Amino acid sequence: MDRREFVKTLGTCSIAAGGIVLGVPMFGQEKEPPQKVETNILDFTKVPKTRYSLPGPFPGRVIRVTDKRSLQEDRFDAKVIAEMVEKGIARLTGKSTKESFGLFFEQNDIIGLKVNPVGPPLINTRPELVEAVIEWLVTSGVPKQNIIIWDRFDYMLKDAGFTPARFPGVGIQGLQTMDETGNNWRDQDGNHLSINNFDREFYYFAKGVVGKNVQGYKDDEFYLNQHVFNGEYSYFGKLITRKLTKIVNLAAYKNTGNAISMACKNLGYGSICNSGRLHAPLSLNVCAEVLAAPVIRDKLVLNITDGIRGQYEGGPDKNAQFVYANHSLYFATDPFALDMVCHRELVGKRKEMGIQVNENPRFTEYLHYGEKLGLGVANVEKINLVQV
Repeated sequence: MDRREFVKTLGTCSIAAGGIVLGVPMFGQEKEPPQKVETNILDFTKVPKTRYSLPGPFPGRVIRVTDKRSLQEDRFDAKVIAEMVEKGIARLTGKSTKESFGLFFEQNDIIGLKVNPVGPPLINTRPELVEAVIEWLVTSGVPKQNIIIWDRFDYMLKDAGFTPARFPGVGIQGLQTMDETGNNWRDQDGNHLSINNFDREFYYFAKGVVGKNVQGYKDDEFYLNQHVFNGEYSYFGKLITRKLTKIVNLAAYKNTGNAISMACKNLGYGSICNSGRLHAPLSLNVCAEVLAAPVIRDKLVLNITDGIRGQYEGGPDKNAQFVYANHSLYFATDPFALDMVCHRELVGKRKEMGIQVNENPRFTEYLHYGEKLGLGVANVEKINLVQV
C-alpha cells in the first residue's frame, strides 16, 4: 500500500483538517452534542495578553475582496490575487501595506504561514496567495529565511505545491511526518520518528480522553502513526513554541458537514498532535481552546481565508462536484468574526445549491465560546463586514 492509498483509506470516512487526517465522523454529522470534558483552558486564560494577542487591533472587522479576474477557466491569476491582498490589508488597517506591516510585525520576526494543504489541487490554500503574502513581507524587510510555510504533515505540503522549487529561500516545514507505507514509522528505539518535533512543555490537555480505540482507526498502531502520541496530552509543535514569533493563518474556504473548516480549525486542529481523540468528545470547542493557548493567541496576527475557490459540500477533502468559483479573499485579525462571516455565507450557498442544511446553533457555538474567552467577536450585530 503506497502513501496515497494509505491516506485514501482514511479519507473515505475521515476529516482532513489543517493537514490532519482524522478518523471520526465529520463535524456536523454527530447525532448529539459533545459532553463536557475538563481541559486546561483555565491555565491559558491566566497568562497575561500581549500587544499582539487575539483578537488583534481590529476585533469584529472583516474585509471581503472580490475580483472575478482572479480565477478564469480554472486558471488562477497571481497578479490579480496580489492586488487583492494589497487591497484587503489596506482596507483592514486603513493604511498602506507598507505602513500596515508595523502593526503586525518587526523585521526580525520569524513568521510562520499556516496553510491548509488538504484537498489539492481543488480546495487547498493556493500557492499564489502565499506568494503574494511573502512578497509583502520581503518588500517590508523580512529576510526570506525568516519565513516558514508550515502545516501538520510534510507530505501534504509537497502535494499542494509548497516545494523549495516554487518557494526558493523560504522555509517549508511539516510538524511531523507519517510513514508512507504505514509500517515503518518507528525509529530503532521504537519511538515515533516525529516525537521530538513536539514540545512536552506546551500542551492541550483533555482529561480522560485518550487515543485508544478511537472510532475510524483500524487499530491503535494506525492511530499512533498519524498522531505520534495517544495519551491525554496534545503537544504543540516545537516550530510554534520555540521558533515562530508571529503566525499568519492562510485557511481554505470549505465545509465540514454542517460546519466549516476555515480559519479557527486550520490552527485549532493543525497546531497539535494526538488530535484524532478530540473530535467526538470536544468537537469544535478545540478550535476555540487551542487558539486561546498563549503560543497561538499571542502570535497569530493576521488571518486571510482563501475563498478564490469554495467548496460547499463534501469537505474538508476535495469533492469536485461541489467546488465553485467564489473569487474572494477574506481578511481579519479576528479569526472568530472571520469564520462567522464565512459560515453564514457558506450556509447560504448550501441552501442555494439545494443542500439540506442543519442550522443547529451548536455548529457556531465555538465561535461564541471564542468571544467569551476574549479572542474575537461572534455576535453578527457587532461584526463589521466590508465588501471591496
